[in-house]
Amino acid sequence: MFRALKEKLGLIRKRAEDLEEGFTTGIGKRISEEKLEDFLWDLEIALMEADVAVDVIEKIKEDIKKELVGKKVKLGANIGKIVENTLKNTIRNLFSQKFDFEKFIRESPRPTVIMFVGVNGTGKTTVIAKIAKYLMDRGYSVVLAAADTFRAGAIEQLETHGKNLGVKVVKHKAGGDPAAVCYDAIEHAKAKRRDFVLIDTAGRMQTNRNLMDEMKKIKRVAKPHLTIFVGDALAGNDAIEQAKTFNDAIEVDAVILTKVDADAKGGAAISIAYEIGKPIIFLGTGQNYEDLMEFDVNWFLERIFG
Repeated sequence: MFRALKEKLGLIRKRAEDLEEGFTTGIGKRISEEKLEDFLWDLEIALMEADVAVDVIEKIKEDIKKELVGKKVKLGANIGKIVENTLKNTIRNLFSQKFDFEKFIRESPRPTVIMFVGVNGTGKTTVIAKIAKYLMDRGYSVVLAAADTFRAGAIEQLETHGKNLGVKVVKHKAGGDPAAVCYDAIEHAKAKRRDFVLIDTAGRMQTNRNLMDEMKKIKRVAKPHLTIFVGDALAGNDAIEQAKTFNDAIEVDAVILTKVDADAKGGAAISIAYEIGKPIIFLGTGQNYEDLMEFDVNWFLERIFG
């Protein structure tokens, strides 16, 4: 998990030791800007190879320069460790947005409507089933809305999850109005006093204008309390562009990244968090309903620096 980014940052830590040569001696030492530029170039290449977006890399580099250029440290200080800690804090600051999902599910009005968006192949429908299981394990009742009416297979897939979990799936025929499905699901939840409505939406390519218009209509009708973008951690820069497109069109509130167990490089997590300024709340770590973990930035940093 995140092995590529961890390996790249490991090489960068070793490279940071060369900065010792760029220090002036005397009572203290200061980092040479010239030496730091060489280091930052190596850092840029490493982050690019780990799927970190270019403007995010520039942000990281600028923050490091502001923090380190001219920094005076004591003689004998571990320069590599100083640089590593600065890089770690810089990455931590990219995850500035936080979201307390437990508080959200406790305090939101009922029925609470959660809308899931993202392109086909990201594991969006499976994520919805995982969230349903997560909520049910905490004593909440759930209704699933099969609003991806573009593909009959998507309706069938959600029905299979519903059957496995013992959850009601509200659906219409393939090709029907997805907003109408959402309306019916919410009305059903109100009538049956269900706690949550989880909406599965279509995932055609994010460049499809009709899809974005459809997402806007669903959001107007369903008025979700939370809109979650589901992205594939293996997709790298594609996932970043998808997140930006959906966020620009309908404004997402949070992110779930899938397939992080399949040797994801890690750059997508850093980039999405910074590019759209929204919190990552869960990571998908497998195909089972229990394979969902809450995202924790300290855990993430430990994985890539430990």
